[in-house]
Amino acid sequence: MADISAKMVGELRQMTGAGMMDCKKALTETNGDKEKAAEWLRKKGIASAEKKAGKTAAEGLVDSYIHTGGRLGVLVEVNCQTDFVARNEAFKKLVQDIAKQIAANPGVEYVKVSDIPAEIVQKEKDIEMGKDDLGGKPDNIKEKIVQGRIDKRLKEMCLLDQSYIRDPNITVDDLVKQHIAQLGENIQVRRFVRFVLGEGIEKEETNFADEVAAQIGQK
Repeated sequence: MADISAKMVGELRQMTGAGMMDCKKALTETNGDKEKAAEWLRKKGIASAEKKAGKTAAEGLVDSYIHTGGRLGVLVEVNCQTDFVARNEAFKKLVQDIAKQIAANPGVEYVKVSDIPAEIVQKEKDIEMGKDDLGGKPDNIKEKIVQGRIDKRLKEMCLLDQSYIRDPNITVDDLVKQHIAQLGENIQVRRFVRFVLGEGIEKEETNFADEVAAQIGQK
């Protein structure tokens, strides 16, 4: 495997406008070949997505998905730049697929890592720092281990970092970028909410056998 230098990553970034991490991943996937890496980025829709990321996306759709039986529902808002794209069938399907993705990932609470409040990040760090398996390790090693675990945990909480349910080889973020390339507009998942029937309600525990016995005794 080719050694991917910072210079190679920077040159590919200048060629494509894609982010540093995406460029590094593309070069790794193509064994350091810049031309093939640029093509890889185009196929993923990443290059064009990065260029459109700064465009205002205030149109779009609010859509819902109700799971069979009506016990689970999702509302999601996905934005694009124009009403024309918002009415496009490919965009509508993307929004519906994202709603289904949210329904299938009960542990997901945020759209992206940068949405997670600082106090939640600190809480996760405190939990990791207190784990028994870190006892006795030097502070610098402990910090590295904890940071790696936190990065993993935060991604588990975020929609865009999840493997896409219809194609586990890509993430939801990759899926959105593919549609940016296809539809030619900036697309952003803005917010979502999940409703689970009975969630948060204290349910009365009943003992069916005692209930039957009490009913018999009253007769």
